Amino acid sequence: MNTHSIRQEFLGGALAIAPLIAAVLPIGLVFGALAVTKGLSPAEATLMSALVFAGGSQFVAMDIWTHPAAWMGVGFATLLVNIRHVLMSASLATGMQAFTPRQKLFAMLFLADEIWAMAEFRVRAAQLTPAWFAGLAVPFYLAWVASALAGASLGALLGDPVLLGLDFAFPAVFIVLIMGFWKGRRTGAVLIASGTAAVVTQHVLPGVWYIAAGAVCGLIVALVLDRQETSGVAP
Repeated sequence: MNTHSIRQEFLGGALAIAPLIAAVLPIGLVFGALAVTKGLSPAEATLMSALVFAGGSQFVAMDIWTHPAAWMGVGFATLLVNIRHVLMSASLATGMQAFTPRQKLFAMLFLADEIWAMAEFRVRAAQLTPAWFAGLAVPFYLAWVASALAGASLGALLGDPVLLGLDFAFPAVFIVLIMGFWKGRRTGAVLIASGTAAVVTQHVLPGVWYIAAGAVCGLIVALVLDRQETSGVAP
């Protein structure tokens, strides 16, 4: 692939992720503002976004953050939230024939829900190339880190992000992503099962076990429906 083709592929990925970058900016601002209210400095909040690069686990970590930090609790909560990346990377890897093994490993370091979703859409329509994936990952990563820095720096001026309605940006992005993968009643059944399990678990068990409960229940329902479809039984 020549330089012009690589540039075109990169720009194609950047254009595809642009709407989600606009949506993730307020989420990064919220995280930065929340982090400083928990005692982190703007530099620490920015470094966390740069190294962890996982919005869901970062918010969960802030939710249970204490001084001094309970590292075992924070680490376990992060593991529960990010365990989905194992399935996401396994799914995406089947469409990365144009990647070398090293490129695959490097790409997975920048895997986020939004990047994974757009890459999956690309695999369905055309070949996923390293340059196109980089077009997704690079601007999205930079936007996430920059917005966290801005939110942490302006935390005192922003005030409570919940009062501004910025906290809704996170679920709004996931609603958009879910609609892109919507497959009728089957998807609805998985979402209802996962959501119900998460809500019930949150009211019964302390901590972040509701995340694992929702994920496991959703997977079980998806597997049951998949077997029914394979055997010819209508869901």
